[in-house]
Amino acid sequence: RFNLEIDSSGLIENKTERMIFMSKIAVVYWSGTGNTEVMANAVAKGIVEKGAEAVVLTPDGFDEGMIDDFDGIAFGCPAMGAEVLEESEFEPMFEACQSKLTGKPIALFGSYGWGDGQWMRDWEARMAAAGAKIQGGTGVICQEAPDEEALERCRKLGQIGRASCRERVS
Repeated sequence: RFNLEIDSSGLIENKTERMIFMSKIAVVYWSGTGNTEVMANAVAKGIVEKGAEAVVLTPDGFDEGMIDDFDGIAFGCPAMGAEVLEESEFEPMFEACQSKLTGKPIALFGSYGWGDGQWMRDWEARMAAAGAKIQGGTGVICQEAPDEEALERCRKLGQIGRASCRERVS
């Protein structure tokens, strides 16, 4: 936007105005042992480091009516039982949201204690079928507590959605 001002000598001076556009990213997670919570906090840290706003929520604080309030969503859930998403809180919330994720930039992350990560491959397939844009193409997983490498991969999920912060000079 142009902002024209007359300076003290009577000349018209063109001042540029910086406009900052900030992304707002939800980090929605469920954690039983605390491992996925640690991952969620690392994802949020990466989002903030990129200059965006991170809103960290658990399934009881998020529903399908909130999806349009965010430029992207990072979902985190550990593998439970026979390598499935947590069934009493996370899965019902996620099932309700799934149809509204078409075209939405999302990220997936979670921890597991056994198996080989099949729950994440199944989750990625659900998102692909729903038309969601999975950032990086795959979710971030770790066995048990996240090590530094897993935490770094979680921080990189902060790139979800639009460029987090940019200047437009007119």
